[in-house]
Amino acid sequence: MLQVTPLRTLQLDPGPDTTAPLHLSAASGLVRVGERLYVVADDENALGVFDLSNDGAGQRFRVFEGALPAGHPERKATKPDLEALTLLPAFPDHPFGALLAVGSGSRPTRLRAALVPLDNRGEIDGAARPVDLTPLLEPLRLHFPELNIEGAFVAPDRLCLLQRGNRATPVNACVTFTWPEVERWLCGAGPAPAAVSITRFDLGLLHGTPLCFTDGCALPDGGWVFCAAAEDTPDSYADGRCLGSAVGVVDAAGSVRALEALNLVCKVEGIDATLRGDRIDLLMVTDADDRDLPARLLSATLSLPPTS
Repeated sequence: MLQVTPLRTLQLDPGPDTTAPLHLSAASGLVRVGERLYVVADDENALGVFDLSNDGAGQRFRVFEGALPAGHPERKATKPDLEALTLLPAFPDHPFGALLAVGSGSRPTRLRAALVPLDNRGEIDGAARPVDLTPLLEPLRLHFPELNIEGAFVAPDRLCLLQRGNRATPVNACVTFTWPEVERWLCGAGPAPAAVSITRFDLGLLHGTPLCFTDGCALPDGGWVFCAAAEDTPDSYADGRCLGSAVGVVDAAGSVRALEALNLVCKVEGIDATLRGDRIDLLMVTDADDRDLPARLLSATLSLPPTS
């Protein structure tokens, strides 16, 4: 089992909105840029921005206008369901890159993304721009009727999206697009690209429940790290009891090289990885599935098995 260390809960400064909770609860993706940690939550219209050099409360950065209902059923039905966050490399009009927060696509209200510009220090530099994901994601329903994008990362020359399965349809997949085509589309200089590859993965069971992707992060060698949860839910909409989470590594050839369950029972939904020789230092965030409970930031170190 992979030993994890809880580092902090994701507390937030209240800011001008005194009715908002003083924490993120449903953390679903993260990106680390230096000592800054950007966290997206699937039930918010904002990112959380945290400073890893101290334990102070994070700041909210709004990515969509409007307020979400306070009640759980109404909020669930209308939320943008931002399930993935990735760092984009430099491209036209974004000389220092940008963050892209991606909706799951599991409902018509969840087909939005937010593009957030960064400056040369990795800090947010301007307002978020909404992106309609319909032309990018709708064609994927031919392959995944229960579309549920939960992870995103940019590897050399490609954008990768991770499709999450469920108990009834445990189909996990990595869907890749050519990054230059995505770049042109984001700049309004070309149509939404078609997927160039779809690779399906069977991650096995944890306590009798299928492990399904919840996020991913690129490694410099062309491989990637992923986190997965065993959530007892029959579809892409309903929440269920989480029986635990795991972390794995896919090598550049597309094979699962490592897969370890976490010693802490929680639903990990976001992951960031730093490769250091034959080990990977990880940061992870959790989704408590309870708006009253703050998400947690966890750390772990995964040792890579020797290559055969």
